[in-house]
Amino acid sequence: MNAARRGIARVAFAPIWALQLLTGAKSFLDNPLIGSRRLNQRGLHVGRVRLADAMNRWRRRRLARRVRADWREAFDRDGFVAIRDIVPPQDFPALREAILRHEAPAREMRQGDAITRRMAIDPAMLAAIPALGQLLARPDIVALLHYVAGFRTTPLHYVQTIVSHVDGNEPDPQETIHADSFHSSLKSWLFLNDVAADEGPFTYVRGSHRFTPERLAWEHQRSLADPQAIDRLSARGSPRVSADDLKAMNLPEPEGLAVPANTLVVADTVGFHARGLAVRPGERVEIWSYSRRNPFLPWLGGDLLSLPGIAERRIGWVWALRDRFEARIGQPWKPVGKRRAVGPLSSRQD
Repeated sequence: MNAARRGIARVAFAPIWALQLLTGAKSFLDNPLIGSRRLNQRGLHVGRVRLADAMNRWRRRRLARRVRADWREAFDRDGFVAIRDIVPPQDFPALREAILRHEAPAREMRQGDAITRRMAIDPAMLAAIPALGQLLARPDIVALLHYVAGFRTTPLHYVQTIVSHVDGNEPDPQETIHADSFHSSLKSWLFLNDVAADEGPFTYVRGSHRFTPERLAWEHQRSLADPQAIDRLSARGSPRVSADDLKAMNLPEPEGLAVPANTLVVADTVGFHARGLAVRPGERVEIWSYSRRNPFLPWLGGDLLSLPGIAERRIGWVWALRDRFEARIGQPWKPVGKRRAVGPLSSRQD
């Protein structure tokens, strides 16, 4: 593209780039305003961070009363809460067995030497495993997920399997300590098998979900980096963090959560986290949930996609949309036919 065309494109896209400043858009590469060193020197990035954080704290205050006090206190302190025996122990084996035996359309994605398989928790799965729907609708769990997400919204729910050390030793980018974005978002894991300290446990830097003066100073410094000169994931808005960075922010070392099966971990992934190192090939199976909304919205609900009858179908719609427009927006999740949570990987994986 010559200079004239680039200039026309910048003028045409300028209103879109400006509107994206009022959303969760985070890529320093794709939006020249977000990635502008000049604007960030004047406080654009830190201003977005501070406003998103203030809005999130405002919403959480209004959601707090419905959350169990001990869960809320643990989350507010650490940025995550780990709850053992979330399913009554007498009921867990049957639920686990039903999930592991269920066959459903699956998708797989490879990152480094790890492959992640996901099956949507959709109407068909909920009809086949009624206890799963009852669990996901439990008021105490729903209230906690709303609180961490900062919205009354229904997360996307999957059965997820992570297979480590598959055909090579390329690094898994999820094993590097990072934040998902510049603003709060929800992820949760209900582990269906035990996870040992050397089997890729969820790893978190306690207290790193808070925007202290030290964290804000770090955010400012990272916003001044040339997005073409840093790693691609950081440039896309999911910053990687070093041990020296953590020390500069007065944060502790990352902590791997070795937990038994039937443990629910709910976290704010604006805090620094990673998938811990796995020293041997293995599988980790979990119910994985995710929610991220526009951080600048001033209301708690209003999410039409969370309505019953719609919420449980969203994943299929998103997959179909990305399949349809794969050439333009990409589709890393490849269909692999019907699968169980534990079983052979697709031969289509590279």
